[in-house]
Amino acid sequence: MAQTWAAAVFLHWRIDPALAAPYMPAGVEPDVFHGSSWVGLIGFRAPATKLGTIPVPFFGTYTEINVRLYSRGRDGSRGVLFLSLDASRLAPVLTARALGVPYVWSRCRPRRTGWGLGYDVDRFGGQARSSFAVVPDYGRKADDDLSLLLTARFGLHTSLAGRTAFVPIAHPPWPLHPARLTYLRDELVPAAGIPVEGPPDTVHYSPGVSTVFGRPRRIA
Repeated sequence: MAQTWAAAVFLHWRIDPALAAPYMPAGVEPDVFHGSSWVGLIGFRAPATKLGTIPVPFFGTYTEINVRLYSRGRDGSRGVLFLSLDASRLAPVLTARALGVPYVWSRCRPRRTGWGLGYDVDRFGGQARSSFAVVPDYGRKADDDLSLLLTARFGLHTSLAGRTAFVPIAHPPWPLHPARLTYLRDELVPAAGIPVEGPPDTVHYSPGVSTVFGRPRRIA
């Protein structure tokens, strides 16, 4: 499956690896950078989803906001572990749930105001909301080790049919820029069970990349 991820906003907080450990499936542990693990709040648009060259029916263009941790498998695989994913279309939600990925159908939309570029999400039933916006610094590149480790993950870990699985994801390097946070009011990260305080420790923006999902494989 091929997909485009566009207008991606990355907000990350440092956390103790002990906070991430209980969420890891069997055979997977928190990935640690610079002595810390990290939790991310990421928003992007998916304007195109295809199987080979054929557009996937009912997917269309949708917006996604996810909360994720960073994981390392005993087999050496490094990926992300999603705590929640809010999407504005039902079809990708149902597809991802079949793979054990915790998608939620929500009102999600891009946010483009005087506050900059960002996203709004409102879960049906008022369960949780989030709004955030950033102003990218297009004149600079975010190519330090930490920025790359938080964004170039190339896979995800999940539980599939009671077993731990790794889904590989291929994409070119993100065209990544540092950004300035201009607005944040978030309930998604606390709703996922991860307490954070204050503004994020890192803020990034990318115009986007094209991705390809590979076949899931089991992790012993």
